[in-house]
Amino acid sequence: MEAERSKKSLFYLLLEDIMSRLSVTWKEVKKAKVSYAFIAPFCLIFIIFYLVPVLVSIGLSFTYYNILEAPRFIGWQNYINLFFADDVFLIAVKNTFLFAVITGPLGYFAALMIAWMINEIKNRFIRALMTLAFYAPTISGQAFIIWKFIFSSDGYGLVNGWLMKLGITYEPILWFEDAGYIQPILIIVVLWMSMGTGFLSFIAGLQNVDNSLYEAGYIDGVRNRFQELWYITLPSMKPQLMFGAVMTITSSFAIHDQLAALAGFPSVDYQAHTVVSHLIDYGSIRFEMGYASSIATLLFFTMILCNKLVQRLIRKVGD
Repeated sequence: MEAERSKKSLFYLLLEDIMSRLSVTWKEVKKAKVSYAFIAPFCLIFIIFYLVPVLVSIGLSFTYYNILEAPRFIGWQNYINLFFADDVFLIAVKNTFLFAVITGPLGYFAALMIAWMINEIKNRFIRALMTLAFYAPTISGQAFIIWKFIFSSDGYGLVNGWLMKLGITYEPILWFEDAGYIQPILIIVVLWMSMGTGFLSFIAGLQNVDNSLYEAGYIDGVRNRFQELWYITLPSMKPQLMFGAVMTITSSFAIHDQLAALAGFPSVDYQAHTVVSHLIDYGSIRFEMGYASSIATLLFFTMILCNKLVQRLIRKVGD
């Protein structure tokens, strides 16, 4: 009896705490109602077009749903099939992590270092021109098609033309038809296109660092540019570093369009098949929406986990 009473008392205490918190929150909302009115449209759009679809997708991942019939609950069967009956999905997971592990960190640090070097240019016109030059491949969404010409599998391809002219080979190399060449070429292409929104945020963060911090740093013992970067510059632009990390992780895990355009869909031996490719295959071609939702759910939580890990690492910058 005493145990039940203690449980009830804990429940009522918890309920009172929740109600008091809600009351305080509601009072704060009423005080700043104009501010909340301004952000209400964004919150409404975010809930309708982002939050609700994610929740619906998680729910559909536990069903068999082919669009024509009503969803039928099957529990964990989709997830069991993914890991124990779908060999192509395991290949897609391996390829996705390969592209993410190589292109993600390399693209992130390359964007940061290039942004740092561009920021050192004193001439504003040249600095803007260099920023545009590195950001241009991302602006034009189809710029990766240039690589289709460079690595064309006939004698008109740029690389094949030079190799044949130099006598290194006497017949065109089938770059995107040979499984051994596909992934290295695609990694180069993805790295070339990695100067995205994160790159611009790094440029903005570097230009907003307070110059007085550098003067104080040299008084406190900073002796070279790399110490200046680690102890002053990077800690002063942690929000931009966080934003760049989130964008890089999202783009490296969600890669598909560039790979499919260059290597085909499906590619030879599934060398360019990623988790997003698998999702599009089942969602847009086979219309197995329950199975596709389980793939999307796994990808969603994987991105969240990776973002949390990276954010924890970035918080240690400058310590």
